[in-house]
Parts: sequence; C-alpha cells; structure tokens
Amino acid sequence: MSNNRKEIDRRRTFGIISHPDAGKTTLTEKLLLYGGAIQQAGAVKARKAERYATSDWMAIEKERGISVTTSVMKFNYHDFEINLLDTPGHQDFSEDTYRVLTAVDSALMVIDSAKGVEPQTEKLMEVCRMRNTPIITFINKLDREGMMPLDILDDIEDKLQIECTPLSWPIGSGKRFRGVYNLYKKELHLFIPGQETSSRKGLVINDLSDSTLDEILGFQADELREDIELIEGAAEPFELDHYLSGSQTPVFFGSAINNFGVKEMLDALIEMAPPPGPRAAVTREVSPYEETFSGFAFKIQANMNLAHRDRIAFIRICSGKFTRGMKAVHHRIGKDVTFSNATIFMANERENVAEAYPGDIIGIHNHGTIKIGDTFSEKEPLQFRGIPNFAPEFFKKVILKNPMRTKHLQKGLTQLAEEGVVQVFRPVVRNEYILGAVGRLQFDITMHRLKSEYGVDAVYESVDYNVARWIECDDPAKLEDFENKNITDIARDAEGSRAYLTTSEWQLGYQMKQWPEIEFYKTREINDNERSRISLR
Repeated sequence: MSNNRKEIDRRRTFGIISHPDAGKTTLTEKLLLYGGAIQQAGAVKARKAERYATSDWMAIEKERGISVTTSVMKFNYHDFEINLLDTPGHQDFSEDTYRVLTAVDSALMVIDSAKGVEPQTEKLMEVCRMRNTPIITFINKLDREGMMPLDILDDIEDKLQIECTPLSWPIGSGKRFRGVYNLYKKELHLFIPGQETSSRKGLVINDLSDSTLDEILGFQADELREDIELIEGAAEPFELDHYLSGSQTPVFFGSAINNFGVKEMLDALIEMAPPPGPRAAVTREVSPYEETFSGFAFKIQANMNLAHRDRIAFIRICSGKFTRGMKAVHHRIGKDVTFSNATIFMANERENVAEAYPGDIIGIHNHGTIKIGDTFSEKEPLQFRGIPNFAPEFFKKVILKNPMRTKHLQKGLTQLAEEGVVQVFRPVVRNEYILGAVGRLQFDITMHRLKSEYGVDAVYESVDYNVARWIECDDPAKLEDFENKNITDIARDAEGSRAYLTTSEWQLGYQMKQWPEIEFYKTREINDNERSRISLR
C-alpha cells in the first residue's frame, strides 16, 4: 500500500474555470507545454491558418472558437501527475461544467484583468462553494490595459465572497507592464513583449530596497515598493488551511498568451493544491488510500471518434488502484464489468492505460449502459454524492423534418440526455419532445449533433415554458391529484422522474402556495437509487 500512497500523493486533479474569453483555453495550452504534452500551442484566434486550440476538438467548437465540451488532459510536471479538466467556458455550457467540478480536488480560476469578475464566474464559484473547493486565482491579460490590481482584488472579494492573498504582484499594466514580483519566492520576473518566458529564470531580489531594482525599473521601482508595502500591511497573510478550506484564494498575475507568470502559478499549484482526498458516499466517506477500487462516472461523451461511433464514460477514480483487465461491479445495474480497454486523454489524443490511481480520470468504452452518476467498485455497493442535475432555464420543442427518422431521433436525444448536453422531457398527454437547457446555445449543439452523428434533420421552435421543477410528495394521492389538475404541464424526464413545467416564476410560486404538500426541486443529485434534492420552498 505504501507505493499506492506515494502515487496518490503526487497527483493533482484540478479544473480551470472562467467566464468566456478570459483566456482559459490559452492558459490550458501553456500548462500543457510545460508538461511536455504538446509541442506547439494552437493559436485560438488564427482561424485563417486553420490552427485551433488543441483542447477544442468538436467541429462546432472550431467554428465558433469556444469550448463546448470538457477536455480531460493528463501530463507530468516535476514528478507530479497532473489531471487537468478544461471545462466549458461558454455560459451556455454551465451544467457540464458544474458536473466536472464534482470530479476535481481543486480549481484554477481565470479572471480577465480588464473585466474583473463576470456572471459566469459567479455561477461556477457557487458550485465550488458547495464543496469548499480550494481555488487558486490567475489574473490574466496584464499586457493589456485593465483594472487596477487592488480594484480587481476588491471585485473578487466583494462578488465571490472569498479572501484574496496576492502571491505575485504586477509592475504596471498594458503598455507600462514590466513584469511581476513573486512575493512567495522573492523573485522579479521581467516581461519582454513578444518573448515567451518558458525557460528564463527570475531575478532574485531578496530586498526591495536593492538599488538594482531602480536600475531595471526606473520610477516604477518606487511604485512597486509602495504597492508591496501596502499589500503586506493590508492583505491577510497566506494560510494554507484557509486555502484548503476554500475561504482564501492565492492570487497570481500574468499573461497567458505571452506565457508570462504561468510557470510561477503552476509551481505554486503543485506545491499547495491538495492531493486526492476522501469522497462522500451515501453510506460513508471513502478514503483514497483504501485497498479496493472505486470510482464514479461524471461525464458521458458520444462520438469522440465518428469513424467508430464510440461513447466514452469519464470515470474519476476515488480509491484503490485500477489495473487493465480488472473487474468491478456496476452497481446501478448489478452486473460485473471488465475494464479491458480503459484510456487516458491528452486533448484529442488518447492511449490505453495499464494502471491508474485515485485522482486519475479514465475513459471506459460504453454501449449505452453507463449513465452519469453511476458508481463502480470491486466489492462494497457505494453511491457517491454530489453529482448534480439543474432545472433548465430555457425550453424548445423538437420538430422532426422526416417522420421516418423518429427512432433515430429518440436514440439521439436519449444519448445526448445521458451525456448531460440537454435535458429531454416528454409531456404525459402529448407525443412530443421538449428540450430543456441551462443555456440557449445548447439547442444549436443538439441540432448540430443530431444531424452529424445520428442522421436526424430536425429544428426547434419556441414553447411557452420558462420554468421547470421536479416534483415529489409523501402522499401519493395528493401527487396524483396535483398531476390531474395540471395534466397539460406534467412531463417525465429522461430518467422517468416527474417534472412540472410552467410559464413563469410567479405561476410556480402560486402553485407552491396552493399545494403545500408538494415538494418542488430546482436541483437534485444524481445517485443510483437514492435521490437527494434541494427544496426551494
């Protein structure tokens, strides 16, 4: 077991979260460069040269320049095994992002220095706060004109309710940007426009009163001294325990596009971020150091390789050791499965894996039997908590152009619902499909994938629904009475659970007052047998 413990302790599994266009994909690729996983980063903006971000592999991502799926990438850095989950940054793909955050041990938050905290970042922070996820912050785009550093920190603390402790500090910004001073290591890193800093070492400045600083920075040396004096007097000192509990975030400044400040942040991440920790199950807490294997599926991705029509289940290992060819129990269906062809991922490339440990993400080929939230273990039946479903905020009705393709439509929607791309509702009194999503662009993705992957030509049109809630009641007669009186607005989701669809929050509130015995749920956890939901009453 000692070897297992060593392997577990050297793993870091984290997700990158940000608002769209904050530079997350660019930062991801710089991290991969440091890990030797890729040799050249794709220029996200250079569409004419047909060079796309390596972590964006779906056609529609390349067309629109956004990340709409979650890429899982593994690389080695300073003898640490890094599992990086590049989450969808676009606001219309937040549900997949939410789920991914259940599979990580920490997060890296990217903030655009010109825009500060944006709405999508606030939503993602709420999910991190549910699990007290430790967060390191990277303030990006310092080579452009932006907000004052202290204003950015105030913005983060005010909107995200987390204490900021800068571990590096910028010297100017935009055209006056000269570099960053690493408060953690007492090093000065100079910025030269157009020159990447992947191999250049920082200049060690043990004492800010050193005259060398004036020779290098001129009048900006005094600005730096004043800033550092202010920070050391006003900011709370970095406390590892506070960071690990999710109440404090160490902050780094830099420019991902220029690969500046990235290495300092990555070095701090592997040093500070936690290794794989215990995971909460319904019956008990599962330690990563336990002998027996366990893991859960947090994502399903169909047709990563169109030539093979494959479906991959992404499984986070929680305990024990995975070995190729091992058997585990798939608890929801009660059957043994043999993991003969598990894979690990590096953006759009993958390779077979012989062994893996807690914190690692492995891909299992899936023929429709694995669903999000499914648990696998060698012996004990476990159900891991914390994999959420969210009530959709937007709704459309599917119109099939060719009725002869009805079965293909049903298959495609079933599989896309299992992936979490879109939620599918079937009204109990009408033979139609209502799509629900947490963002409007998911409808475009659904139509695109139905056509390209399932040969289904369909369009969507508006419906009157704007709100959905899952419903339950301890009294079956009361629930039946509610359904009968609201029969046109009752539907079943892909799992067969009852849902109430309505036109507005006001109408929902009215029904909640009229039917106090009925529970209306906006969020629920996906579990094999037990459903844990959050009531909004």
